[in-house]
Amino acid sequence: MQSPIDISSCRVKNMRKLGHMKHYKPTNSTIRNRGHDISLHWHGDAGSILMNDTNYPLIQIHWHSPSEHTINGRRYALELHMVHQEQVNKKIVVNAVLYKFGKPDPFIFILRGHILSMIDQEGEERSLGMINPKYITNNIYRESYYEYKGSLTIPPCTEGVTWLVNKKVETVSRFQVNLLRKAVHDHAERNARPVQPHNKRKIQLLFSKH
Repeated sequence: MQSPIDISSCRVKNMRKLGHMKHYKPTNSTIRNRGHDISLHWHGDAGSILMNDTNYPLIQIHWHSPSEHTINGRRYALELHMVHQEQVNKKIVVNAVLYKFGKPDPFIFILRGHILSMIDQEGEERSLGMINPKYITNNIYRESYYEYKGSLTIPPCTEGVTWLVNKKVETVSRFQVNLLRKAVHDHAERNARPVQPHNKRKIQLLFSKH
Protein backbone atom coordinates (compact mmCIF):
# COMPACT_ATOMS: atom_id res chain seq x y z
CA MET A 1 0.00 0.00 0.00
CA GLN A 2 1.57 3.25 -1.18
CA SER A 3 1.30 6.91 -0.16
CA PRO A 4 0.10 9.61 -0.53
CA ILE A 5 -3.66 9.14 -0.96
CA ASP A 6 -6.75 11.26 -1.30
CA ILE A 7 -8.55 11.35 2.05
CA SER A 8 -12.24 11.42 1.28
CA SER A 9 -14.68 12.14 4.11
CA CYS A 10 -16.91 9.28 3.01
CA ARG A 11 -14.05 6.81 3.58
CA VAL A 12 -13.46 7.82 7.21
CA LYS A 13 -15.29 5.08 9.08
CA ASN A 14 -14.09 5.09 12.67
CA MET A 15 -13.30 7.59 15.40
CA ARG A 16 -11.00 6.97 18.34
CA LYS A 17 -10.07 9.16 21.32
CA LEU A 18 -6.52 9.11 22.65
CA GLY A 19 -4.63 10.80 25.48
CA HIS A 20 -1.51 12.89 25.03
CA MET A 21 0.34 11.63 21.96
CA LYS A 22 3.11 14.19 21.49
CA HIS A 23 5.93 14.58 23.98
CA TYR A 24 8.49 16.95 22.45
CA LYS A 25 11.38 18.88 23.99
CA PRO A 26 14.16 21.17 22.76
CA THR A 27 17.43 19.73 21.56
CA ASN A 28 20.20 20.60 19.11
CA SER A 29 19.21 20.59 15.46
CA THR A 30 20.57 21.30 12.00
CA ILE A 31 18.98 22.49 8.76
CA ARG A 32 20.02 20.79 5.53
CA ASN A 33 19.53 21.38 1.81
CA ARG A 34 19.05 17.85 0.45
CA GLY A 35 18.72 19.00 -3.14
CA HIS A 36 15.10 17.90 -3.45
CA ASP A 37 13.91 19.51 -0.20
CA ILE A 38 14.86 21.46 2.92
CA SER A 39 14.95 19.35 6.09
CA LEU A 40 15.61 19.74 9.82
CA HIS A 41 17.35 17.02 11.82
CA TRP A 42 17.52 16.63 15.59
CA HIS A 43 20.71 15.37 17.22
CA GLY A 44 19.65 13.93 20.56
CA ASP A 45 16.33 13.32 22.26
CA ALA A 46 13.76 15.71 20.78
CA GLY A 47 10.89 13.72 22.21
CA SER A 48 8.47 11.34 20.56
CA ILE A 49 4.95 10.49 19.55
CA LEU A 50 3.11 7.74 21.46
CA MET A 51 1.10 5.25 19.40
CA ASN A 52 -0.36 2.02 20.78
CA ASP A 53 1.95 2.12 23.83
CA THR A 54 5.04 2.51 21.63
CA ASN A 55 7.25 5.61 21.53
CA TYR A 56 8.40 6.82 18.13
CA PRO A 57 11.24 9.38 18.51
CA LEU A 58 11.23 12.38 16.16
CA ILE A 59 14.05 12.12 13.63
CA GLN A 60 13.53 14.89 11.09
CA ILE A 61 11.05 17.11 9.28
CA HIS A 62 10.84 18.26 5.67
CA TRP A 63 8.43 20.02 3.31
CA HIS A 64 6.73 19.16 0.00
CA SER A 65 5.15 21.69 -2.35
CA PRO A 66 2.42 21.34 -3.41
CA SER A 67 0.92 18.98 -0.85
CA GLU A 68 1.15 15.25 -1.47
CA HIS A 69 -2.03 14.22 0.33
CA THR A 70 -5.32 15.66 -0.85
CA ILE A 71 -8.53 16.10 1.16
CA ASN A 72 -11.73 15.40 -0.75
CA GLY A 73 -9.76 15.92 -3.95
CA ARG A 74 -8.27 19.27 -2.92
CA ARG A 75 -4.51 19.74 -3.11
CA TYR A 76 -2.96 22.31 -0.77
CA ALA A 77 -0.02 24.70 -1.10
CA LEU A 78 2.43 22.89 1.19
CA GLU A 79 2.83 19.75 3.27
CA LEU A 80 5.12 19.20 6.25
CA HIS A 81 6.27 15.71 7.23
CA MET A 82 7.41 15.02 10.81
CA VAL A 83 9.19 11.67 10.60
CA HIS A 84 9.32 9.47 13.71
CA GLN A 85 11.03 6.08 13.94
CA GLU A 86 10.82 3.41 16.63
CA GLN A 87 14.30 2.33 17.67
CA VAL A 88 13.98 -1.48 17.88
CA ASN A 89 11.97 -2.56 14.82
CA LYS A 90 12.54 0.69 12.90
CA LYS A 91 8.81 1.19 12.30
CA ILE A 92 7.90 4.69 11.10
CA VAL A 93 5.12 7.13 11.96
CA VAL A 94 4.82 10.29 9.87
CA ASN A 95 2.72 13.23 11.06
CA ALA A 96 1.69 15.29 8.02
CA VAL A 97 0.50 18.89 8.23
CA LEU A 98 -1.21 20.59 5.28
CA TYR A 99 -1.02 24.34 4.60
CA LYS A 100 -3.19 26.70 2.55
CA PHE A 101 -2.16 30.17 1.41
CA GLY A 102 -2.77 32.82 4.05
CA LYS A 103 -0.86 34.26 6.99
CA PRO A 104 2.87 33.39 7.21
CA ASP A 105 3.80 30.27 9.13
CA PRO A 106 5.66 31.34 12.32
CA PHE A 107 8.11 28.42 12.26
CA ILE A 108 9.19 28.91 8.65
CA PHE A 109 9.48 32.64 9.42
CA ILE A 110 12.14 31.83 12.04
CA LEU A 111 14.08 29.77 9.48
CA ARG A 112 13.87 32.21 6.56
CA GLY A 113 17.42 33.56 6.93
CA HIS A 114 18.93 30.08 7.04
CA ILE A 115 16.91 28.95 4.02
CA LEU A 116 17.89 32.05 2.02
CA SER A 117 21.56 31.36 2.70
CA MET A 118 21.23 27.80 1.35
CA ILE A 119 19.69 28.55 -2.03
CA ASP A 120 21.14 26.22 -4.70
CA GLN A 121 23.63 24.78 -2.18
CA GLU A 122 22.78 21.09 -2.24
CA GLY A 123 24.36 19.24 0.68
CA GLU A 124 24.78 22.40 2.75
CA GLU A 125 24.08 21.90 6.47
CA ARG A 126 23.96 24.55 9.23
CA SER A 127 23.48 24.38 12.98
CA LEU A 128 20.26 25.85 14.38
CA GLY A 129 20.98 25.26 18.06
CA MET A 130 18.14 24.27 20.38
CA ILE A 131 14.78 23.87 18.62
CA ASN A 132 11.60 22.61 20.31
CA PRO A 133 9.43 20.65 17.85
CA LYS A 134 6.27 21.50 19.79
CA TYR A 135 6.35 24.98 18.24
CA ILE A 136 6.33 23.72 14.65
CA THR A 137 2.53 23.75 14.57
CA ASN A 138 0.07 25.93 16.44
CA ASN A 139 -0.15 24.98 20.10
CA ILE A 140 -3.78 23.89 20.28
CA TYR A 141 -5.20 21.79 23.11
CA ARG A 142 -6.78 19.07 21.01
CA GLU A 143 -5.75 17.76 17.61
CA SER A 144 -7.51 15.52 15.11
CA TYR A 145 -5.70 13.19 12.71
CA TYR A 146 -6.59 10.96 9.81
CA GLU A 147 -4.74 7.68 10.39
CA TYR A 148 -4.01 5.11 7.70
CA LYS A 149 -1.30 2.64 6.65
CA GLY A 150 0.89 3.47 3.69
CA SER A 151 4.48 4.07 2.63
CA LEU A 152 7.22 6.64 2.46
CA THR A 153 6.67 9.05 -0.43
CA ILE A 154 10.31 9.23 -1.51
CA PRO A 155 12.43 6.30 -2.77
CA PRO A 156 12.56 3.49 -1.81
CA CYS A 157 8.88 4.16 -0.86
CA THR A 158 9.07 1.61 1.97
CA GLU A 159 5.66 0.31 3.06
CA GLY A 160 4.39 -0.32 6.60
CA VAL A 161 4.35 3.39 7.51
CA THR A 162 1.64 4.76 9.81
CA TRP A 163 0.38 8.13 8.62
CA LEU A 164 -1.23 10.77 10.84
CA VAL A 165 -2.53 13.58 8.64
CA ASN A 166 -3.67 16.61 10.63
CA LYS A 167 -7.32 17.44 10.00
CA LYS A 168 -6.69 21.12 10.77
CA VAL A 169 -5.12 22.95 7.84
CA GLU A 170 -2.51 25.58 8.75
CA THR A 171 -1.58 28.69 6.74
CA VAL A 172 1.59 29.71 4.91
CA SER A 173 2.46 32.74 2.79
CA ARG A 174 3.23 32.55 -0.93
CA PHE A 175 6.68 33.99 -0.21
CA GLN A 176 7.43 31.13 2.21
CA VAL A 177 6.34 28.45 -0.26
CA ASN A 178 8.37 30.07 -3.04
CA LEU A 179 11.38 30.29 -0.71
CA LEU A 180 11.27 26.57 0.08
CA ARG A 181 10.99 25.78 -3.62
CA LYS A 182 13.69 28.22 -4.73
CA ALA A 183 16.19 26.86 -2.21
CA VAL A 184 16.49 23.45 -3.88
CA HIS A 185 18.08 22.64 -7.22
CA ASP A 186 14.89 21.87 -9.16
CA HIS A 187 12.62 24.37 -7.36
CA ALA A 188 10.89 21.35 -5.76
CA GLU A 189 9.00 20.74 -9.00
CA ARG A 190 9.17 17.00 -8.49
CA ASN A 191 9.19 16.62 -4.71
CA ALA A 192 5.42 16.01 -4.41
CA ARG A 193 4.54 12.43 -5.30
CA PRO A 194 1.22 11.88 -7.13
CA VAL A 195 -1.75 10.44 -5.26
CA GLN A 196 -1.68 6.62 -5.16
CA PRO A 197 -4.59 4.12 -5.42
CA HIS A 198 -6.66 3.91 -2.26
CA ASN A 199 -7.15 0.12 -2.43
CA LYS A 200 -10.01 0.22 0.11
CA ARG A 201 -7.73 1.13 2.99
CA LYS A 202 -9.25 1.91 6.38
CA ILE A 203 -8.97 5.53 7.50
CA GLN A 204 -9.61 6.38 11.14
CA LEU A 205 -10.17 9.79 12.68
CA LEU A 206 -8.19 10.13 15.91
CA PHE A 207 -8.68 12.77 18.61
CA SER A 208 -5.75 13.55 20.87
CA LYS A 209 -4.72 16.08 23.50
CA HIS A 210 -1.75 18.13 22.32
